[in-house]
This record gives sequence, C-alpha cells and structure tokens, in this order.
Amino acid sequence: MGNKPIVAVSHLGCEKNRIDTEHMLGLLVGAGYRVDSDEELADFVIVNTCSFIQSAREESVRTLVELAEADKKIVITGCMAQHFQQELLDELPEAVAVVGTGDYHKIVEVIQRAEAGERVKEVSAEPVYIADETTPRYRTTTEGVAYLRVAEGCDYRCAFCIIPHLRGKQRSRSIESVVTEARQLAAEGVQEIILISQITTNYGLDLYGEPKLAELLQALGEVDVPWIRMHYAYPTGLTPKVIEAIQETPNVLPYLDLPLQHSHPEVLRSMNRPWQGQVNDAIIERIKAALPQAVLRTTFIVGFPGETELHFEHLMQFVQKHQFDHVGVFTFSPEEGTPAYSLPNQLPQTVMEARRDALMQIQQPISLRRNQAEIGKVVDVLIEQENPQTGELIGRSARFAPEVDGLVYVQGEARLGSIVPVAIAAADIYDLYGYVADTKTQLRGALSRVSTSTL
Repeated sequence: MGNKPIVAVSHLGCEKNRIDTEHMLGLLVGAGYRVDSDEELADFVIVNTCSFIQSAREESVRTLVELAEADKKIVITGCMAQHFQQELLDELPEAVAVVGTGDYHKIVEVIQRAEAGERVKEVSAEPVYIADETTPRYRTTTEGVAYLRVAEGCDYRCAFCIIPHLRGKQRSRSIESVVTEARQLAAEGVQEIILISQITTNYGLDLYGEPKLAELLQALGEVDVPWIRMHYAYPTGLTPKVIEAIQETPNVLPYLDLPLQHSHPEVLRSMNRPWQGQVNDAIIERIKAALPQAVLRTTFIVGFPGETELHFEHLMQFVQKHQFDHVGVFTFSPEEGTPAYSLPNQLPQTVMEARRDALMQIQQPISLRRNQAEIGKVVDVLIEQENPQTGELIGRSARFAPEVDGLVYVQGEARLGSIVPVAIAAADIYDLYGYVADTKTQLRGALSRVSTSTL
C-alpha cells in the first residue's frame, strides 16, 4: 500500500458532476491512492460542489464548513470551484486546492502538489475538457445503472442559468467513443445506461455540424444493454428523425425528459428561450401522437421575474391539459452573473412558493392516475436495493428515472442489479407496489389480456 494518503470524495450536485467524481476516483485509485467513503478516516477530502442555484450553493458551503471544522485538508472541485475560485481560497484556510470543472482530470497531480505543501489553483477560465472511454472511472451508482455523458457544456444562454459560464461551450464525444463506453458498461453487467449532457438533443452539433442524436441512438441499439434512457431532450430537438430512432431502437426507452421551464411565450421570451416559443401545445401533441407509449417528465420554474397571475394561470392550464407523468417545480433563484438577476419585477419568495404548491396540487392527482394505470400490469423492474430489515426489494420500472421519479417496492426474491417482471398491485402519488411475478402469474396476466382484447 505504501503510505499514500487516504482520499474521500463528498459528492454534491447533478449526475454530470457525479461522472466527474467517478473519473476522479478512477484516476486516484489508478495512481495508488486509498479511497475511502468515510471522511473521518481521510487525509484529503475532495468536495465536488454544485453552484446551480442558491440552495445548492448553501449545501456545498455547509459541507465545506463541516469538513473545515473537522480539520480536513479540503480539495474543492466542481461548479462552485469554477464560480468562486479565489473567494473560496480566501474564506477557507483549510482548502488546499480549487479545481475547475474542466480540470478534474488533473486530480492526481493536484493532490501531489498539495501534499508537497503547495496551495493549488487549477481552474481553466474556459473549460474545454471532456473525458472519454479511456479515462479511468470508478462507478458510484448502484450496480445496474450507469450514467454516460455524451457531451459537456452548453451553447444556449437562458437568462436564469449560470451553467454555460461554469461548464463551457458544448463539446460532444464521437458516436464511436460513446458506443465503446456503452459496450464496456454492458460488459460490466450494467442494465440501464442513462445518456446525459446539458442538452442531449443538441448532441453532435459541434462535432458533425448537425445534431446526431438519432444516429447515436441507432448505434446504441447494437449494444447489448436492456435499457437506454435519455435525459434533457429539448422538444424542438425531438425531430421526426429522432422520434423514429426512439421508435425503432428496442432498448431505447420512450422516456422523455423535457425541460420546458414554462408554457407562456412571454415568460419564455424573457427567459431567453424564444426558440422554444411555439413549442408548446403543438409539439407535445406531435410527440404524443408519434410515441403514444412515451413517459413524459418535465420541469418548470415558477416566479420568474415579471411572471403575472395570468402567465401562471397559463402554466396551470398547460399542466392540466398535457397530463405529464412526472413534473418537477422549482422556484426562481436569482443567480448573480445571469441576466435574470437584474430583471425588474422580482417576485417575493412567498408568492413563488405559493405558486409552486398550487402547481404541484394540480400535478399530484395526475401522477396518481398515471401510477394507478399500472395496477394489474406486469412490468419489468430493475432491482436496486434490498431493505435488510424486511427483505423488501426496491427498484424502478422504465417509467421512473433514478433520483427524480418514484420507486417500485417489491415483495419476493430477485438479484440486485437484475431486471425482473413485477406484478403491480398498488400505487400512490409517487411510488408503485408489487411482487415478483412467476411464470404462472404472467401466463394468467397474458390470458386475461387476450380475453379482454377479444371482447
């Protein structure tokens, strides 16, 4: 073992950040560092921070302060390091290094320099790096699931969003690179690969001169993995060609995560998303017609500066009309360095929270009905955890993405990291409940389906 220091990683933020964490862990393990999940034991703690909105920054700061009080040598990486590099060094004497979002691949060298007593600031002003299938990686998700980053950065300039400033311009990996990594993951037994980037429908634009998501999905159809899920599909990028690729590629789940943010054209204009302006009703109807079995998730921001009662009413009707499977609602967070920060007509937090609650109030019965429609079906479920006390299994069906959607609680026996047929017996707003279906149950189910369809 030698006497290399022990390094722990505290991970905050999104799944893009998680992949950065996994590459840092892979590089450190490869360089012979001992990596421990227990921060108590560690000499160095890497805190991979988030700086997307105020609440995320507060969580990052809390973590940093706790570790500083525990007298740890802290290496700050991720979005907050990119955002507040010098301030962090000034405020936190315990910080031995700050590492930008485009610099995490230098982590081994950073730790070596810090060990030698240097205070390291390794932050590229304009991040351009993206890891590929040759970069070591140590997965931190449950064994059946892996995230696969197809691109990094974003070329859009939405008025509320600091991410392009923190993550740089869009840079895509080649189709070959992504497929090679997908094959590696499949060979490790991964059952579900989740494609991520800031805006997956723009994949390939920078590399090939046009978006290549359809071609990527078709190529991934050749990989021996049961589920491929896509995150962050902008509706305008769901061209007939992409929809056709989803229809024709059996392992690509018809799960669409549409980050719509709002429904009213005036609000979308002030969000600087005018390209989405005409999205709404027509595009969603087109997607539903083309993919009738699609599961639709979306996120909205309420309380954007200047959002009137009328604008909000429009959003409520929109949610009522389209009956999304899953909806996330965020209150607007004014980010310094973004145009929305200085817009007039900022709304009080109380109004924003009331609107968020009102929108969720409309969505909850819709989510409940969507879940109740699963009762009596036998669905495939990826088993991810087991409750050691009760032996109850917990997993997800194709309708649920990790972290953001519901869970399926399952009675019966199944191997962790495997996909098994589950008979759904009950449902609530967020979750489903069922039992591992044996062949008899499936046969009965099939027979009842046959008899009802012949009536």
